[in-house]
This record gives sequence, structure tokens and C-alpha cells, in this order.
Amino acid sequence: MPIEFEIRAVIPAAPEEVYRAWLDSAAHSAMTGGVAHVSAEPGGTFDAWDDYITGVNLELEEGRRIVQAWRTHEFAADEPDSRLELRFDPHPDGTLLTLRHTELPEHGMQYKQGWVEAYFEPMKEWFGGK
Repeated sequence: MPIEFEIRAVIPAAPEEVYRAWLDSAAHSAMTGGVAHVSAEPGGTFDAWDDYITGVNLELEEGRRIVQAWRTHEFAADEPDSRLELRFDPHPDGTLLTLRHTELPEHGMQYKQGWVEAYFEPMKEWFGGK
């Protein structure tokens, strides 16, 4: 049975800036510390964290929302892609980033802490230091 979770973090930058950084190869790489090649187009492919993560952009709402088909090398070949939805909402301290990860395989709960450690914490530091 697929699993899912939702996590949130406040990032010290405007929603449009965080959105653009997520979909820009150089900025995505800089803010996470892992090499990324990303597309800012619907249907465009991406990879992140030195090819550990791969996927496709399903829906893009400029500055507001990203939906992606998402998987790692830990997914078995017969396991379908999971679904990642990111929402970028204004917050007094920048952006409330809400990450909803659904349709994950049974081993997928490990990614919950991974998002915090490999994305939210480095993003807060990177945007805070700009």
C-alpha cells in the first residue's frame, strides 16, 4: 500500500525566489549541495543529488506550485514513480514551503527526514546567507 507524508518549513525568501531556485540547475545545486539538472518546463525532466533523484515536471504554477513525478535509485524497477507536490505560500518571514509526497513505496518513509536534512535545512541556510 502506498504511503504519504506532508512537511513544512519557512524559507527566508519570497515564494517566487524559492520557486525559481527549485527549477534552476545552478541555484538548485547551490542551495542543496548536490548536483542538479532541472527544467522549468511542464514535461521537462530533472535529476538531483548527483543523479540519486530523477523525475518529470507534471504541473507548474509560476511562483506557487510544482508537481513532479519523483523517484530515487532505491525504487525497484517495477515500482511506479511517486508524486511530489510543493506549495510556495507567502509568510511573514519569507515562504511557507509545504511538501506533500504521495504514492511512495513501502520503504518511502525514509525520505521524510531526507527532505528536512537534504533540502529544508540547507535551503534555509542558503537563502538566509544571500
